[in-house]
Amino acid sequence: MAPAEFDAEADANGAGHAGKSQPAAGADAGAAFVLESKGTWWHAGFHLTTAIVGPTVLTLPYALRGMGWALGLVALSVMAAVTFYEYSLMSRVLDHCEARGRRHIRFRELAADVLGSGWMFYFVVTVQTAINTGVSIGAILLAADCLEIMYTSLAPNGPLKLYHFIIIVAVVLAFLSQLPSFHSLRHINFVSLLLSLGYTILVSAACIRAGFSINVPAKDYSLSTSKSEQTFNAFLSISILASVFGNGILPEIQATLAPPAAGKMMKALVLCYSVIVFTFFLSSITGYWAFGSHVQSNVLKSLMPDSGPSLAPTWLLGVAVLFVLLQLLAIGLVYSQVAYEIMEKSSADAARGRFSRRNLVPRLLLRTLYLAFCALMAAMLPFFGDIVGVVGAVGFIPLDFVLPVLMYNMALAPPKRSPVFIVNTAVMVVFAGVGAIGAFASTRKLVLDAGQFKLFSNSVVD
Repeated sequence: MAPAEFDAEADANGAGHAGKSQPAAGADAGAAFVLESKGTWWHAGFHLTTAIVGPTVLTLPYALRGMGWALGLVALSVMAAVTFYEYSLMSRVLDHCEARGRRHIRFRELAADVLGSGWMFYFVVTVQTAINTGVSIGAILLAADCLEIMYTSLAPNGPLKLYHFIIIVAVVLAFLSQLPSFHSLRHINFVSLLLSLGYTILVSAACIRAGFSINVPAKDYSLSTSKSEQTFNAFLSISILASVFGNGILPEIQATLAPPAAGKMMKALVLCYSVIVFTFFLSSITGYWAFGSHVQSNVLKSLMPDSGPSLAPTWLLGVAVLFVLLQLLAIGLVYSQVAYEIMEKSSADAARGRFSRRNLVPRLLLRTLYLAFCALMAAMLPFFGDIVGVVGAVGFIPLDFVLPVLMYNMALAPPKRSPVFIVNTAVMVVFAGVGAIGAFASTRKLVLDAGQFKLFSNSVVD
């Protein structure tokens, strides 16, 4: 059975998510305040798009580089189809539980209820917290890197260092973090959706322009001559794709929907994947076409080579970097919500107003301290991207590729010889293997980059 913590959360949810404007006395403050259920399906679509469609789309040409045109586009298409299927299954499990009087608003309580084991509760909360904190640290680091890029282009010999920009980003996020609930981010996340479309179009246009430039190396789409290297690169690319499509917070996003939530998340998924198909395929195809096997892990760096002229107009690259910077702030806010919900559950009193002094002071202090910790980690470990790669491989894979099909098979119990059960089992086994290989590939890259690591460095290790 699930632990007592899960039982307490489930009881609190019944009081805090019955569609009332005021939570009942003794209700779970994390549920009542941070995960309040007032949103529409398009609000959930905005949240989900921000959680998945981020600057990581700029790494997709590099993923194609490891597999070539045919296998790369097939893998991208399959990954899109599989993740849409996985997320739709998880939403159906949530709807199934809600129809039986058990509406779950947290990943950890859903997994503990369906799978019925106490250790699963702690596994999910540990992995989810590690992923979300890692993404928050990465968002701060990459946003600061964007600020430094813009600053050095205007003042090449300026005195400001990377840690100065990390502090600036953390202060902005600390201010925005005082928005009390996930639902209150809906307008920010709509702007985030527009920003992702904006920089994808700008970068893709820049790649098309660069592809016709005489300054770009001759196009070469050949793979490594070594069969073992080809295999390793292909699995590394698949691991990148799995991380790009992951989010790990779908139950918390569905929790923002006004009850009854049944069926609404499918509309949100369609909205999100409409954006995914456009941005992922456009950036992948144009970036790989322009640079081929010479494309870097971030296609923006291919457009701004260390030697030689820039391959795109300065204003275009500047606007694209600005859009990326602004969206990273939204991503940092979204992935902090699980941490805020955990803190609010223990520190706030749902019987008091969310803006009462009793609740406002702890919220201000705890969220600011959390972001200060993330900023310190970003400044101390500017090679954190390599660490996040390992965490992503061992985190996103189980949460987004293994648990959804396992929970569907357990909760809805399709016949063991049915196509659905067989497909779900196959997906679970395949992606468990991909996760293991991805963890190995990410760890290998971490070891290879170790010589470049320096605490409190002024540059981000690629």
